[in-house]
Amino acid sequence: MKRKPKVAFVCVHNSCRSQIAEALGKHLASDVFKSYSAGTQLKDHINPDAVRLMKEIYNIDMERTQYNKLIEDIPNPDAVITMGCNVNCPVLSCTIREDWGLDDPTGKSDEEFIKVIQMIEKKIDQLKIRLQN
Repeated sequence: MKRKPKVAFVCVHNSCRSQIAEALGKHLASDVFKSYSAGTQLKDHINPDAVRLMKEIYNIDMERTQYNKLIEDIPNPDAVITMGCNVNCPVLSCTIREDWGLDDPTGKSDEEFIKVIQMIEKKIDQLKIRLQN
């Protein structure tokens, strides 16, 4: 049986975009890869708007299933995906590295949050297809 690759979604505070990506990766692609999220610094909680909208849209309770993590708190990834926050990650050995260039929706309208969530969903779907091959 082929080992599932580990994908790390990395953002500065591990409180919004990276947490959404971890949740959607688990929800949409757990049959292909394992999802983790981490930050280079931490906030003390996951963004409440992200939590609320993920519950409303996908029925995913990120407060129950996830927590804020530093990069050193997750397993060594096969792929590192940065969210677009100009994160200078410590050297992480990986075979895939990319930046998704997503604007941080923190403090913005629900519509802006939903746009970012939809972009993350689309990118998760594309990543799943690439990693299946």
